[in-house]
Amino acid sequence: MALRNVRILGDEILRKKAKEVTEITPRIEELIDDMFDTMYETNGVGLAAPQVGIRKRIVVIDCGDQPLVLINPVILETKGEQTGNEGCLSVPGKVGIVTRPQYARVKALNENMEEYIIEGEDLLARCLCHEIDHLDGIMYVDKVEGELMEVEPDED
Repeated sequence: MALRNVRILGDEILRKKAKEVTEITPRIEELIDDMFDTMYETNGVGLAAPQVGIRKRIVVIDCGDQPLVLINPVILETKGEQTGNEGCLSVPGKVGIVTRPQYARVKALNENMEEYIIEGEDLLARCLCHEIDHLDGIMYVDKVEGELMEVEPDED
């Protein structure tokens, strides 16, 4: 397991559509492990493969309930809306106000290529939509209402 470099806004790979995963190989398994390590090290709650320079439809999320691996995810349904601050590991030091669905239902494959459905509300719904956008070359900055703001430093 290793940390990967997170690509920053302006890197062209972040704007390209990711490719479907057709099989789990040792390299894909290593990528997933590295994505979790990178996400945790950078204090993120989600990470998409294009953010570490890999054009594959793979997302990892951990909003505190359980770590999730989503391969080839597809949003099946959304409901409601929530508006709040959103940030991204590929846009360090910035946040912006974004409106996302309050609820999202997503179909994906797990790391064993078994199909499953995940339903999420609040932060999980926001994470699902944000990370799946990355797979289509969409960045949250495209959806920001108003201006990006500097992140306030922690006062620990």
